[in-house]
Amino acid sequence: MKYGQFSPAMVLISLLALSGCNSDSSSLSVTPKPKPDSGLEETTTVLGIEAIPQALAATYTSQLKFNRYTKVVAPNGKAIHILAQDQLSDNQIVRARSILEHYLTPLAGSEFGSDKTAVANKMTDNHATLLLLNGSDDGSNPATELEGQPLYQNEIQVEGHPWYIEQNYEHRDASFEEILHMVHDTGIGVDQGQQFAGALPAFQSEIRSAQVAALNGALWGIGEENKGWIQELTAENSLSQEYLAAVIDSYYGLWGAWQQSQTQGMWGLYIAKTREEIRQEDPAGWQLMSHKFFHPYLTYNARIDESFSGDFSLKLNHSRPYTHHSQYLKDVTLTGDKAANVIVNGFDNHITGNRAKNRVIFSGQSAQYTVETRSDGSVVVSDMVDDRDGVNTLVGIETLGFSDTDISL
Repeated sequence: MKYGQFSPAMVLISLLALSGCNSDSSSLSVTPKPKPDSGLEETTTVLGIEAIPQALAATYTSQLKFNRYTKVVAPNGKAIHILAQDQLSDNQIVRARSILEHYLTPLAGSEFGSDKTAVANKMTDNHATLLLLNGSDDGSNPATELEGQPLYQNEIQVEGHPWYIEQNYEHRDASFEEILHMVHDTGIGVDQGQQFAGALPAFQSEIRSAQVAALNGALWGIGEENKGWIQELTAENSLSQEYLAAVIDSYYGLWGAWQQSQTQGMWGLYIAKTREEIRQEDPAGWQLMSHKFFHPYLTYNARIDESFSGDFSLKLNHSRPYTHHSQYLKDVTLTGDKAANVIVNGFDNHITGNRAKNRVIFSGQSAQYTVETRSDGSVVVSDMVDDRDGVNTLVGIETLGFSDTDISL
């Protein structure tokens, strides 16, 4: 769905100054400073979620069921707003914010993404706002009429939640698609309109070229039944946005577990389900993913849902459908109090345990790893075999699991 921009009359809230960045993020910040009288639980506010700011409350009202707010602060000190209705879980809100941060995290040495300051700043100039709405996109939610990019509760999976573990396509993960639409429309920019309101016209030119080639080559928008939809997208100038979202979804593994087609993604609209298929079937789309703007792994720290127990795998395992997606995670935090363990994937994972006893599982024998305890209490486990498990930083983990033995920490 195409992002709707705010009118210039929309009032913006004043923002806190940036607090700096770490090695895995841009100069974006989330500042969890809840108001004492917000009425929200501390378990919510500690996640950087607060009550709706007064300057936005007249539009995003309690009558419309909005009750929580978070933001990503751009380098110019302005906010990209995220407003949530009352049925969204806190973890869904955090995940939506994390995906937005992921898209705006610099990719060192890339052609268009080594510095995403201009994209983030442009989004705030264009009043980018993400609306996290109750229910599904069935026309019944009056908040759909508000300006902003809608993303619905029933299409936000959280890592470790049953929808994610089962890869339940009745609740398919639309988060990457819809948030990308907002970044594309208000940050990267879209051509063929009355004016170009984005920050990356050269990148958009490449996106458009790949989209035209894909449509003409029957690689995307596949099927007679979709011709009417393509005409609608053409009329609203949304072809390039929808095409790029289809590529991204397959690139991050969201369609790998879909059983209705062995080779196609995005409900069969796109020629490829996996990265290898993108590379082989849609070379221009593959070039868009090749160190241009998008990271090869997911840069955010995924909060594994508190309902999860057992082994959470960061390594592709075809018997576990969710691993088509989780194979691209790098950092995870176990939440809740159920025993849950993590299988590493070689992305130099950072793994944080929960209140239960947790185990991190490695590929090889214990003698093939070094184990170092640092002064801050974290444990660094380094694989001495190249191109396997990498260097993993563990916090709050009780046991290391190797193929020959377990070691208690």
